[in-house]
Amino acid sequence: MALKRTPDPQEARAVVQGWRAQGLSVGFAPTMGALHEGHLSLVRASAEECDRTAVSIYVNPTQFAPNEDLQSYPRQLEADCRLAERAGADLVFHPSDELMYPEGFSTYVIQEGLTQTLEGASRPTHFRGVLTIVCKLLHCVPADRAYFGHKDFQQSVIVRRMARDLNMPIEIRVLPTVREKDGLAMSSRNKYLSPEERRQALCLYEALRKADSLYRGGQTDAETLRRAMAAALGAAPLAEPDYVEIVDKETLAPVQVVSARAVAVLAVRFGETRLIDNYPFSEAAERRHPPSSAPRASGPVG
Repeated sequence: MALKRTPDPQEARAVVQGWRAQGLSVGFAPTMGALHEGHLSLVRASAEECDRTAVSIYVNPTQFAPNEDLQSYPRQLEADCRLAERAGADLVFHPSDELMYPEGFSTYVIQEGLTQTLEGASRPTHFRGVLTIVCKLLHCVPADRAYFGHKDFQQSVIVRRMARDLNMPIEIRVLPTVREKDGLAMSSRNKYLSPEERRQALCLYEALRKADSLYRGGQTDAETLRRAMAAALGAAPLAEPDYVEIVDKETLAPVQVVSARAVAVLAVRFGETRLIDNYPFSEAAERRHPPSSAPRASGPVG
């Protein structure tokens, strides 16, 4: 079927409700556009698992702080629609700010607890914006499943919690991080990096590999692994770490002993560009090798 495009929330909802009324299952991949292989792997997963697939393309202003890259964030709607269609999308929902945040808008979704640490500590208003837009998008596109990437680990945890706490009738699917051939996690912001910053940005992947290697070798002391990751980041002169932590995969609380429930999480700046990455230690138990550099799935609203 031909790709359907609409900026209208009511039309997007009507299309999806029409599919479901026919007994068709619907998957949904929320994105901010500038689509890369990470996003497209989510679209393909939805197309494989569901009868119809919707994609949203919307750069959400409420998740950006005043000093962040809202104005410069890449926007390429026509190219994104072509990529989404080739990956299996049947609907692209691309609303405007005026439709998503009409004059007088004053209602936000706030999650207490999980949003105050890691990304939330560095970007205090970020998750209020993320949860608000994800909630709105799930109302505009009332799918059976929504697809997110593990690269935005904390985001995936809080979105799942929101869906559970608010009894949302949708399954949240979180797929593994997609990486470049050299291991760097795919991100729309990678294109901001200078050639030298791009080279040094591999320190995030090397830090996670170091933690994985130590863990597979029997080291379970979280502080030892955290120091090893920090040392790997320190080998890159341009890297400015924001946080280097090992946390529980559900509570996000720091752990002292690393187990399959733990996730190593990093945020590092290179000039004006801020990159995040993570490694779930459950992968070591499941596959017994370091974070894969093979293409895997990635990020949503970012």
